[in-house]
Formats: sequence, structure tokens, C-alpha cells
Amino acid sequence: MPREKKPAPEQKPARKKINLALQGGGAHGAFTWGVLDKLLEDGRFAFDALSGTSAGAMNAVNLAEGQRKGGVQGARDQLAQFWRASSLDGGLAPVQRDVIEGMLNFWNATPFATIVQQAAGMFSPSEMNPLNLNPLRDVLAAQVDFDALRASDGVKLFIAATNVESGKVRVFHRPELTIDMVMASACLPTVFRAVMVDGVPYWDGGFMGNPVLFPFFYETETLDIVLIQINPIERKGAPDTVAGILGRIDEITFNSSLLQEFRAINFVARLIAEGRLAGTNYKSIRLHVIEAQDELNRFGAASRMRSDYDFFVQLRDIGRTAAKKFLDAHYDDVGVRQTFDIQEALV
Repeated sequence: MPREKKPAPEQKPARKKINLALQGGGAHGAFTWGVLDKLLEDGRFAFDALSGTSAGAMNAVNLAEGQRKGGVQGARDQLAQFWRASSLDGGLAPVQRDVIEGMLNFWNATPFATIVQQAAGMFSPSEMNPLNLNPLRDVLAAQVDFDALRASDGVKLFIAATNVESGKVRVFHRPELTIDMVMASACLPTVFRAVMVDGVPYWDGGFMGNPVLFPFFYETETLDIVLIQINPIERKGAPDTVAGILGRIDEITFNSSLLQEFRAINFVARLIAEGRLAGTNYKSIRLHVIEAQDELNRFGAASRMRSDYDFFVQLRDIGRTAAKKFLDAHYDDVGVRQTFDIQEALV
């Protein structure tokens, strides 16, 4: 009798490739942790490249390090460990907690904080933080083996910082990445002294790219970019507290370069659609956004400087929910069509 043929094993569909753009925004970066955790858990996307600034850089580097050590589950574990260790009630030593609390009080909307903020106009970070202490550096050093990360293959990394001298953005790549480069990306000049990289001073990358998108155009073939947005482009009403005013100034400043890149994407897409760029290397990028602005805006801009773990977990859960909504609504669109209305964002 002829042998009965066994059915061929069911082939899993190939994962869709995307690039991820991770904004900075202090504690609200825990929202991005939640989005990444859900995307990793879902498993239907493959990440080609990550662009990150400030808290986005921290998330990007920890995801890449976790993948290096343990694949998808390693990335999820690494992100969870980083945010736990970064919290005041997490793994910080007492002296580190004191330092972080002192720095965060600078931005909190309390009478004492208002006095300190006013004093910032008279004192530089060198005077207010003479030892240039930043406990997050210790957390990152304990979490990430930069030698191994540089030497390994994996998701591409684009980490942005602002050159203090030239005012231009510098994008650091995975094969060269050091802890100084990541700390430079998250260096708020009102709190910390500039971070030196190869003799050049750098400040927070958000001034010139939050995050940068252009490396995706030139250094990857992937056309779909998913922006995880934590800084609102629009916020109703004018703030009337020192913390609120400073927070909104930061949001406007840190969104300006992103809006310029939106305009460039929109302009190129229009020219391609009109057939005016035929035969060139220009690409029509498909942009998608995962956000939860209604939920995040309720916390106010000053909440970006909170560091209690319960708050991080709350933001993580909001991020996971936002990612699920995006997957349910737009997974089938990825690789086919853009789901973010750039024109509306630019009006």
C-alpha cells in the first residue's frame, strides 16, 4: 500500500518589517516601554532599525541589548528591568535616590520647586550639581554591556544628540555606541553638564531630533516607520505655572525638528505621486503613529519628571493598550498604506 503522505507543516507568515522611532519625554518614556512590550509579545513585526532620543534612546538601547542576550523575551525582560532599576523605589541606592529626587524636584509644581526653578536662572548645572551626578548612568552601565552590543549584529540603532558647539544633530550608530553617547542623548542642559564625546560637548538630542527620521531613509530599505509619540504636538490652553510653561516650551522645541521631517516626507510623497521623481532614489515613506495623547495629557508636562515605579507601570499599561489598538486597527495596513495623516498634523 502506498504510504500516506504527512501534511506539510503549516508555514508561519513572515513578520512585517518596520522601523521604530522612539521619542524622548522623561518618565513618559515608560509609555514607550509598554508599546514595545506589546509589539514584542505580539510577534508579527520585525524591527529593522530603532531611532531614539533621550528616554527613547534608553528604550532603544535596552531593547537591542535584551535581544542580543535573549531574543524577544530577553528584550521584554531587559526593558522591564531597566524601568524598575530607574525608579526611586527600585534598585537605586539611597544616595542615588536622593540625587534623583533633588533633580526631579527642580521641575515639580510645588512652591519649593518654583524657587529652585527661579534660581536656575542664576546658577548653572556645574554649580547646582557640582559633582555632575547622574544615577541613570550607573543603571545603564549595570544593564548594558556596550562592548558586546557594539560587536554584535541585530537591529540598527540611531541615537541622536545635539552638538553644543555647532548646534547640529549627531547620530550615533550601533557599531560605535558608548554609554557616553547614550547619556549625551539624554543630557538636559539645565540639570547636567554637557557630555563630552571625542572632545565635543553634547546636549539632549531632542533639540534637533525627537527622534530623527532621516537615517531610516538612507540606511534601511524598510518603508514603514512607526512613531511612538509621547510629546503632544498640540495641547489646548496656555499653562500658567512655571513647570507648565517650561514643559510646554520643551514640547514645542522638541517637536519642531520632527515637524520639519513630516514636511519633507509629505513633500517627497507628493512629488512621487505626481511622477516628478521617477528614476531617482527617493522613497515614499509610510508613516504610522502609536499614541495615547488624551491619557498622557491628563498627567501634565511636569509628570515627565516623576520617577515612582507605580507611575511607570501605569504608563506601561497605557502603552500596551495603545499598541493593541494600533495592531487591531492597522496591522493589515502596514506594508500597504500610510495610516497617519501628516497633512492634518502640519495644519
